[in-house]
Amino acid sequence: MARMPPPLAVASTALLLLLFVSVSPCRAASGGGPSAVLLPVSKDDATQQYVTMFRQRTPQAPVKAVLDLAGATLWVDCEAGYVSSSYARVPCGSKQCRLAKTNACATSCDGAPSPSCLNDTCGGFPENTVTHVSSSGNVITDVLSLPTTFRPAPGPLATAPAFLFTCGATFLTEGLAAGATGMVSLSRARFALPTQLAATFRFSRKFALCLPPAAAAGVVIFGDAPYVFQPGVDLSKSLIYTPLLVNPVSTAGVSTKGDKSTEYFVGLTGIKVNGRAVPLNTTLLAINKKGVGGTKLSTVSPYTVLETSIHKAVTDAFAAETSMIPRVPAVAPFKLCYDGSKVASTRVGPAVPTVELVFQSEATSWVVFGANSMVATKGGALCLGVVDGGVAPETSVVIGSHMMEDNLLEFDLVGSRLGFSSSLLFRQTTCNNFRLG
Repeated sequence: MARMPPPLAVASTALLLLLFVSVSPCRAASGGGPSAVLLPVSKDDATQQYVTMFRQRTPQAPVKAVLDLAGATLWVDCEAGYVSSSYARVPCGSKQCRLAKTNACATSCDGAPSPSCLNDTCGGFPENTVTHVSSSGNVITDVLSLPTTFRPAPGPLATAPAFLFTCGATFLTEGLAAGATGMVSLSRARFALPTQLAATFRFSRKFALCLPPAAAAGVVIFGDAPYVFQPGVDLSKSLIYTPLLVNPVSTAGVSTKGDKSTEYFVGLTGIKVNGRAVPLNTTLLAINKKGVGGTKLSTVSPYTVLETSIHKAVTDAFAAETSMIPRVPAVAPFKLCYDGSKVASTRVGPAVPTVELVFQSEATSWVVFGANSMVATKGGALCLGVVDGGVAPETSVVIGSHMMEDNLLEFDLVGSRLGFSSSLLFRQTTCNNFRLG
């Protein structure tokens, strides 16, 4: 008997499909392409992953995939039911293959030609960054279409006729949200979506990310669009910016010596709880010559992960500021939990002290309110949503996706900077209220 997905998974898939109902694909007009394209986002409650849907192939078909701020390219399962008349291989030694920097070439497939069985074809190494499993796969191109409006109704699709991606094996999808057949890379890599879409449609090399909580809608906005949210909240000119840093050592599962990381690192210099600085070993906040340390953002890490000494310092400081709230036994993976019935609610979540991520100056702080710092667990416990990452992690601080929910983040690849809004709830709106159309 077929296993039915949980109700929330069905709801999330239906929410994504709404963006593709009754939409006729149209290629961008010559010399006048779209100023922005979009990906709808929903949260898979079972896995805490963020999924999106786009159209690919000829004839076009909807593809569900997991969002990832890491990765080298979009990858999809080409073994199970990939049918298209418009795919084309990327030849070994071609300019595209050289730019992909894979140093691999497929030459030994004896079966009938298909996206997963090609010769003299550039080889890639798609990675499931949830399970940390990598494989080899062909690098090919095919039609890819994304919507150009989000609210009040989906608009026409903009089509990239030859979008480069990597074929993954079916086993690589294990551990992904139900129905997902690949991962969408939002990294700074040459053939990740931000750079490849900007080159295709000739708009700015930047994107904005607004992750939703469960049973709500979010969005990824590529290119040049105003960040307007109902009811008339325009965040385009009010973001706070901090530089994006480059880790000199690759953090990918498969890489070549000398490769730099394509993930998004930021220069965290301190953490405050309730306005008070937390004493930290600040050497851990810098990236050393071996690529160890520093702070990055991750959409596949559901909660913020802190090196052991940083985790202890933050949880100790938070406990000291919340001594009047009754504690309850810890609920894994968290260490600091409270009786949720004793915590009042506010517009921005549970009434608890703020956590501030301080970047290059005191004026550049990402203020985290209760909706993003606390996690409600089964049984009524309310826990500080940070996880102990061990004594020697590759990255000292990983800002997880729960901390990003209902916050607008702009990744400006040209200016090499991250813009952030802090909680949209404070402005009486949410990611679900983004409007473009």
